[in-house]
Amino acid sequence: MTKSLVIRLYFSFRGSLLNIIGHIVVADALNCQKETAEIIIKKEADYLLCVKDNHPNLKKDIEDFIKDEMIKNTMECISKTEKNYGRIETRTAYVSSEIEWLEQKQEWKNLFCIGAVHTEFETKKEKSNEWHYYISSRPMSPEQLLHHARMEWAVESMHWLLDVHFEEDWCLIEDKALQQHLNMFRKAAINLIRLFKSKTKSNKAISKIMLDCLIDSSSILSVIGQN
Repeated sequence: MTKSLVIRLYFSFRGSLLNIIGHIVVADALNCQKETAEIIIKKEADYLLCVKDNHPNLKKDIEDFIKDEMIKNTMECISKTEKNYGRIETRTAYVSSEIEWLEQKQEWKNLFCIGAVHTEFETKKEKSNEWHYYISSRPMSPEQLLHHARMEWAVESMHWLLDVHFEEDWCLIEDKALQQHLNMFRKAAINLIRLFKSKTKSNKAISKIMLDCLIDSSSILSVIGQN
């Protein structure tokens, strides 16, 4: 069975240091580069890259293709709806391997298919939506695209929280083991606060709860479930 581990990349691709044979590498727009795709393929893996405005022509071509109503109605697709934090989210994934028309196809190593995820948000006050576009070297179903994209978003969300609340990107510690331990402690702290917010149905921001714990040590006991 083909491995389906999703590897999230930040800032630069370190494929030469990783054993990624058989895996699918999911990278954000910053790492959506032709050189990155070629490295991944040379390492006997596959890529799923998010295409944004750093490749405007590629993004526009995929967007026009997928948003064409006649074409979209013939594409494979799947939708899933969830309720998260008081809002309803509906995600629809589209995939097509019919990309001979794509002018940039030969520029991306082993490019096999394109895809898109359309997310609709609904709250009591308003409705909104957003699109994300992808290229992949691996044959992919809409369900697989939705799964891999969701995993990438989950890691992106955690990274954003770590950077906002702990300024992790600015950490100057060079010792690798110490970095890993601090990363685990930070993630544990955020997860404890998330559990506390869910259990108490608190509307306080994570930063406010962290400040409460800093000012009043008894708040720490509440957050870790000792009160």
